[in-house]
Amino acid sequence: MEAPEDKPAEPVKASSGVFSFFRRKPPAAPPPADDAPPAPVAEPAPEAAPGPEATEEVAPALAPATAPTSAAVTAAPKPPAIAPAPTKAIDPPAPPPVAIPAKPLPVVPTVANAVDKPVDRPMAPSEARKGWLERLKTGLRRTGASIATVFTGTQIDDALYEELEEALLMADTGVKATEHLLADLKKRVKEAKATNPAAVKGLLADAIVALLEPLQKTLVIGEFKPTVIMVAGVNGAGKTTSIGKLTRHLANGGASVLLAAADTFRAAAREQLAVWADRNTVEIVTQEGGDPAAVSFDAVTAGRARGRDVVLVDTAGRLPTQLHLMEELKKIKRVVQKADPTSPHEVLLVIDGNTGQNALAQVKAFDETLGLTGLVITKLDGTAKGGVICAIARERPIPIYFIGVGEKLEDLETFNAREFAQALLA
Repeated sequence: MEAPEDKPAEPVKASSGVFSFFRRKPPAAPPPADDAPPAPVAEPAPEAAPGPEATEEVAPALAPATAPTSAAVTAAPKPPAIAPAPTKAIDPPAPPPVAIPAKPLPVVPTVANAVDKPVDRPMAPSEARKGWLERLKTGLRRTGASIATVFTGTQIDDALYEELEEALLMADTGVKATEHLLADLKKRVKEAKATNPAAVKGLLADAIVALLEPLQKTLVIGEFKPTVIMVAGVNGAGKTTSIGKLTRHLANGGASVLLAAADTFRAAAREQLAVWADRNTVEIVTQEGGDPAAVSFDAVTAGRARGRDVVLVDTAGRLPTQLHLMEELKKIKRVVQKADPTSPHEVLLVIDGNTGQNALAQVKAFDETLGLTGLVITKLDGTAKGGVICAIARERPIPIYFIGVGEKLEDLETFNAREFAQALLA
């Protein structure tokens, strides 16, 4: 009877269990019969390629595998080399979450609620307001550069006042406003007994603040619902863009806004306003080729039905000399009053700061036609004629709600007389 041939034991795969470093002993071969020929020497087992288990995590130390034992084996074969299985990288545990108190949002004095007690200005400017002041200084640099150089001399004399008068006129401050500022400045210099031209610069800032403070008012929302705001302006003044920025301010103040695309004359005006409506996530009322007055009427009616806080009416841009178009503005106002007898509650005029003294003529013409309640002055960063604000304050003191120094949404902010004067003479 022949003994069964011994087969070399297969190497035991590494296990990820606790006792993975032990090998399971193979069963002993039965003793050979007396007449059986000697069993052949077992060949060394080939080195096993690492199986799929070799890629998994194993114990850090593996005991070398022992060769299989057999009664017929005369020499122990060399145990197969088992490469240590690569260990899987273990990420360090994430640190426990740390509760960080939420930082309150900055309060921007954009809209005053008529029900609450209005607050003119916060005592300490927020971080957002500080950023605005820096942009305002940069934007007014072209206007204030020639004025600030006047105070680089060493003494206060008639030459200084003459040079200052010329600089103010070049900034389109206007004759009346320039005369008023110089008379006020001389009085302040005498009272303060100033002898340093640098001190005169600060006194001029105080004189400008005193002139502009009557124009510093807050747009009130909430007394009427909806508050109907009619916006006018000449072609290219930035009227539609300013409406988009104003919508952002109102929405940030918690007001729900409905836009009326009543500028049906200019090509793509409705599309441009629709982009701003989408950007500010507000509703818009529009009609292709519709009558501007009819669109305005529908918007005011829809605003009342939907309970909106504000209805912004975008009228078509026109020059004050276009009398038939100015009459169209009167018609829009009359039709809006039919939808709401108390409206429009605000009539705003958007002015391009680059137009200088022409801006003052626009204010007078539109005020006579519509009865303006507020102004929005844009593009002060691209002009050296920002002094026109002083001319408006002296000759047509209509409140200035907003001023702008750029094209971004955050580049239109509420007007503050002290901030403007300091930025102008920075």
